[in-house]
Amino acid sequence: MTDLQTAIPLCNSRDLVDRGDAVPFDVLYAGRTARGFAIRYQGQVYAYLNQCGHIPMEMDYQPNRFFDHSGQWLMCATHGAIYRPETGECRGGPCRTGLIKIELTEQDGVVHWHTAPNLKPLEF
Repeated sequence: MTDLQTAIPLCNSRDLVDRGDAVPFDVLYAGRTARGFAIRYQGQVYAYLNQCGHIPMEMDYQPNRFFDHSGQWLMCATHGAIYRPETGECRGGPCRTGLIKIELTEQDGVVHWHTAPNLKPLEF
C-alpha cells in the first residue's frame, strides 16, 4: 500500500463466504459513482469494479451473485464473459479487457478496500 492509499473498512471477514455472494460497495471511479464488489475465492479476498470488460455495465445476474454455476469463474450475466476470480483476467466470451481490480486487505477479522488515484470513497 502506498502513502496515497487509504484503507476503508468494508465488511467483517465472515461476510465473505468462499464462492458465495459478493459484498457490494460504492466508489468514485473516474469522476463518477460506480459499484465495486468483494468476493472470497479459495480462501483469499478479491475486489473489482462491477463493470464488464466488454461493455461497461454491471455484471451480477442476481444482486451480489457473480460466480457461474461451477463456482470457478466470475461471469457477466448480460454478455457471458468469464473472468478469473483471483486476477480479473478475461478467460472467455466477449471481453476486451479484464476487470478493474480494487485492492483489498484482511486483518483481524475485517476486510478493507484501498483507495487509489482512480478509486476514491464517495463523500456525502
